[in-house]
Amino acid sequence: MAMTMHVNIVSAEESIYSGTAEHVFAPAALGEVGIWPRHTPLLSQLKPGEIRIKPEGSAETMHFFVSGGVLEVQPHVVTVLADTAIRAKDLDEAEAQAAKERAEESMADRKADIDFARAQAELADAEARLRMIRNLKQSRHG
Repeated sequence: MAMTMHVNIVSAEESIYSGTAEHVFAPAALGEVGIWPRHTPLLSQLKPGEIRIKPEGSAETMHFFVSGGVLEVQPHVVTVLADTAIRAKDLDEAEAQAAKERAEESMADRKADIDFARAQAELADAEARLRMIRNLKQSRHG
């Protein structure tokens, strides 16, 4: 039996995942981190991107999108407090593409630095969603 840890992914709206896992990959601010049971304690900001979880005893990997947030790692518990968290199956490519286009328009019609910064964040979020959708499509067909 593989060693496991408890993983929680929580957004402002709801708890997205709670269960045991063999390992987790998350988009930390300074790059992707791989986390296994008994990992050194860690606290990091998350950037928009994909979280991958290998549930205990499953051959399948679970995929989640987070728009940012905080990752806390303890030796036997991983907690993701996400601004927004979405199950991969619930991602909408057309919606993400439209969000990307809106953000690009906002950046082009820049009126204030605050608006520009918000548009940059929205663009990063939309691009990360699209990248995750495309990667998932390739892994299913490749």
